[in-house]
Order: sequence, then C-alpha cells, then structure tokens
Amino acid sequence: MPKTSERLLKVPPYLFEEIDRKKREAQARGVDIINLGIGDPDQPTPAYIVEAMQKAVADSETHNYPSSSGEPEFQAAVARWYKQRFGVTLDAGKETTALIGSKEGLAHVCLAYIDKGDVSLVPSPSYPVYKMWTLMAGGEPYLLPLTAGNNFLPDLASIPDRVIKRAKLLFLNYPNNPTGAVCSPDFLKDAVAFALKNDLLIIYDNAYCDMVFDGYEAPSILQFPGAKDCALEFTSLSKGYNMTGWRIGMAAGNARAISALRVIKSNADSGQFKAIQQAAIAGLDNSSNIGSLNAMYTRRRDVLWNGLKSMGCNMPAPKATFYFWVPVPRGYDSTSFSALLLDECGIVSVPGTGYGEAGEGYVRLAITVDEKRLAEAVERMRAKKIQF
Repeated sequence: MPKTSERLLKVPPYLFEEIDRKKREAQARGVDIINLGIGDPDQPTPAYIVEAMQKAVADSETHNYPSSSGEPEFQAAVARWYKQRFGVTLDAGKETTALIGSKEGLAHVCLAYIDKGDVSLVPSPSYPVYKMWTLMAGGEPYLLPLTAGNNFLPDLASIPDRVIKRAKLLFLNYPNNPTGAVCSPDFLKDAVAFALKNDLLIIYDNAYCDMVFDGYEAPSILQFPGAKDCALEFTSLSKGYNMTGWRIGMAAGNARAISALRVIKSNADSGQFKAIQQAAIAGLDNSSNIGSLNAMYTRRRDVLWNGLKSMGCNMPAPKATFYFWVPVPRGYDSTSFSALLLDECGIVSVPGTGYGEAGEGYVRLAITVDEKRLAEAVERMRAKKIQF
C-alpha cells in the first residue's frame, strides 16, 4: 500500500466518530444512554417538507444530474428567504449557491482560498471543520481564543500585524457552536470594517440563526454595510427544519467568492439531488414550524439550566442554539468530566478540547432529547453528588 498524504497526518479522527464509539461501547455494557453529545435534532422533518420531497421524487425530471451550484428555483428561494428573513437583497444567480450541507461548503471554501503558508483566523473553541480544512488545504490556522471573560467573542484588535498580512479568511459563527454565545450588531459592524481594512474574506457560519430564544433575533452578516464586499455566509436547513440527514444548505454573499466556491464544487461534487432541493424550497418558503420548535427547545433549555443551577453551575441561560457550554467542576478537566458523565451517569457529552485548546475546562451538552430525559439526566448527576 502507498503511504498516505502528509496532509492526512495533520488531521486527527473526526471528533464525533470517537464519541460515537464510546457510546456504542457503553451501550454494549448495558448502560441506558442519554445522548447529549452530537447536535442532531430528535424531531422529524416537518410533514409539508416530506410531502414536497415525495412529490419531487416521483417526478422523473428530478432524476438526472443537478447543477453543482443549485437549480435556479432553489437559488431563487434562497434569495426570497434572505429578503424575508433579513431584509437582504441578493442576485440569486450570482450571489447564492447550493451546498450539500453547510459543512461541505465550509470545507471547500478553504480549497478555494488557502494555499501553503496562508493563514485562516479561526476561533477556539469552534466547529472543527474551520481548522481541519485550513490544514488540509496546506494553510495555517491562527487561533483566536473565545473565553467567558470576552463573552466568547474574538479580540480582533489583538491579532499581530505579521499574522494579518498572511491571513485570507476570518471564520465567525454566531449563534455559536459550541458555546451557545450570541453577538451584537456592533460586533458584526466592526468585523466587516476589520475585514475591509485588511483584505480578508469573512466566512460567516450562520447555521443556528433560526434557533433562538427569549425574543433574541440572530442577524445575517449580510445586513451590514460593506459585507457583500468581504463576506460569505453559510446557512443550513439542518437545525431549523430538522433536516440534518438531508444534507442541504446554501452560501450567499460576495459574488466573486461564490464563483470561486462554485469552481471547487463543480470539480468535487455533482450537486444535491433535485428532489431534496425541491423539499428545501418548501421549507424556505414556509417557516411556520420554527416558532413551535423554538418553544420546545426553550422548555428543554429551562429544564437543564434549572437543574445545573441547582448543582451550583452559574452559567447564563443560552439565548440561541441547542448547546450548553458547561464549566467542569473543580478537580476535573474536560476529558475526565466527560468520562465521568458517561461512566457514572450514562450521559454522553463532548469534551471542550474537541473544539480547540481554549475549550479546556468545559463540556458541551445538547438538548436533543425530550424534557423527561433531560430531567433524568439532571437526577443522575445529582445522585452522583456532582457540584459545579
């Protein structure tokens, strides 16, 4: 067998594969697992989207190759959604593109922009794809620590000039995975100004924009003056529409960046199944499920938040996403506390270090089980006398 590529040596196994392995081992031992690990909604895709898919699958016109950048009807639906959701006007043909899930697009945009020696500005902790695909493209990730002291926002002013001169991409993600943090309009205005000043392309991961609570409304970076000159936003139907397995998302923003991303995609994939695009159009044109979905997640959030507070955890209630970024108790690090939760409580969590060095001292919990199981998780922790 030939030797694998050097780039492969830079990339560890994907975080959630290891978590899934440990979960299966515990289940094999007969443990009743409460899985608060991977952020995969437990609710079904709305019936009206499934019905649109069924109709489209039966239509032979959807059975041939799609365009790798998306069908014109899908691009138009993305533009309509941006106008209705954010008040942003897009040229559907030039400023949008379909993705096989936003993860695919986030990976491919690194290939479109990063050469050997180039730098990506990557928050830490963050979704692992930003760092890993910078490495696989031959670039260098420069990590921007996100801490409770700075409200889990990167300090852009602290980046050395020598780093900025080599940087091409700035990754931002709010509402944030894994911390659940949100950002203010002023932060995004400043980020746009920073990118324009330093000739950077902002890669704005807005996958959780629909998952918001307590009256909070998540913005699009494209709402802010100058953003179309320096930003590409990635969104997805995975979380707001319970469509993780469908693998459909979109990128929107700077036309030159969209064109560059399309070049990579056209040489790497043959597009998403037309029937899935038709189902996604039904979702984008009818967001009636979002309100009830967020009401459900609010109830779940309150069960877990009140339970953690009763054990001494002083973290604020998340305003968005279905993630809790929980400080570990004294005497533990993120890995040992995650192991304790699994071995002693049957609870799957994600060690914070899986999202970067700055994730040490935290575990991520996802409220992707019902209120009864969340309450049971709390009781299991109480039974083991866990105190934060």
